[in-house]
Amino acid sequence: MDNGIIPKHVGVIMDGNGRWANIRGLPRVEGHRQGVRRSKDVINAGVDIGIKALTLYAFSIENWRRPETEVLTLMDLLDLYLRTEIDDLMSKGIAFKVIGDREKLPSEIQFLIKNAEFLTSFNTEMILSMAISYGGRDEIVRTVKKLAQSGVDLRNVDESVFESGLDTSGMLPVDLIIRTGGEKRISNFLIWQSAYAELYFTDTLWPDFTQDEFFSAIHNYKQRERRFGTVPRKVSL
Repeated sequence: MDNGIIPKHVGVIMDGNGRWANIRGLPRVEGHRQGVRRSKDVINAGVDIGIKALTLYAFSIENWRRPETEVLTLMDLLDLYLRTEIDDLMSKGIAFKVIGDREKLPSEIQFLIKNAEFLTSFNTEMILSMAISYGGRDEIVRTVKKLAQSGVDLRNVDESVFESGLDTSGMLPVDLIIRTGGEKRISNFLIWQSAYAELYFTDTLWPDFTQDEFFSAIHNYKQRERRFGTVPRKVSL
């Protein structure tokens, strides 16, 4: 693919793990395990074609209301990922970052996140952001509180000052959001950052979302005209 016309920052709402397992008569945990494997495939594909930032919606702030056993399973999978994937991220030059209210996470996972962020902080090939305990509205509320607590006069806040307080501060705007699983909404994901993002929806459940379908989503993006509220602009420009 031509690196000049692909999206620089892609967000993915990874939906359908539970339904994938239910269809096959498997425990929901198997859907989540397969979903983790699929995440690795998409991360590798993103690096291969030159995407500079990839943000995966791994665990929403609303997901805390799921059954305790499912939440514990998801935390265990996150713990395992943080312990086993650092070498692979390093070898591919991927910087790891978590966005969301991490104070809600178990203390051991908070430690593993800080360690992963530190070890990969000088990598420049791609930024991999995991949205964990994340909600767009919650992020905006936390940003307002953060700015107020830092002494910023909220009467004089402009967009650039506000963005400096977001979890994604310093990252590129989102160009494309992909959602799997058939739903056609963004579900509180990157509300501020995706103001002008292109949206791509597919019925494919996340565990079945292959690299080829990821490439199809990128190709679809390349055919669009982006307006940004003004005159049409080809993504290839």
